[in-house]
Amino acid sequence: MSTDRALDPAHTALLVLDCQPAILAALPGDGDREALLGRVAGAIADVRAEGGTIAHVRVGFTEADWDAVPAANTTFAPLARHRAMHHEDPAAAVHEHLAPGDGDILVRKTRYGALSTTDLDRRLRERGITTLVVCGLGTGGAVLSTVLDAADRDYRLLVLSDGVADPDPEVHQVLLRRVLPSRADVVDTAGLRALLRGD
Repeated sequence: MSTDRALDPAHTALLVLDCQPAILAALPGDGDREALLGRVAGAIADVRAEGGTIAHVRVGFTEADWDAVPAANTTFAPLARHRAMHHEDPAAAVHEHLAPGDGDILVRKTRYGALSTTDLDRRLRERGITTLVVCGLGTGGAVLSTVLDAADRDYRLLVLSDGVADPDPEVHQVLLRRVLPSRADVVDTAGLRALLRGD
């Protein structure tokens, strides 16, 4: 896909997916986690500086949410059984290095995708957002699900190659090289900065 069209920050949102202590802990290496958080924080700062929207998306469950997960859901049924990722647990909060700021959107979801169990799509459209830049965790979970859903909803999409990660490096590489480019432009954080500034 072509990345030569500058972004209009007024119509652009950076989606920061699942950057929560409990999910970050699944990544190998403290240094890798800190480096990822630094790059995501830089992307947030760049989008904010140009007047774009930041949308933080986190996974977290209430008692009712756990009770509503069917046993057939192979991913989320174990979380429900163990009562994991309670929405008030500090491990399910947005990481402190990426704390939401004034004017940011913050939504809580109960499945992989950022749009399917939230009002995020409505809130983005109310702000006139037509372009989504996706970063966060994990490439094979929230990132993939969100990109596929958002593509069907006709957003222009970018994925930050150095702003996403997955516990499985092989899955991460296959998705970035072979799958996500069919739905989104894959750029790094320096490329995002240039597109925001029209360089």
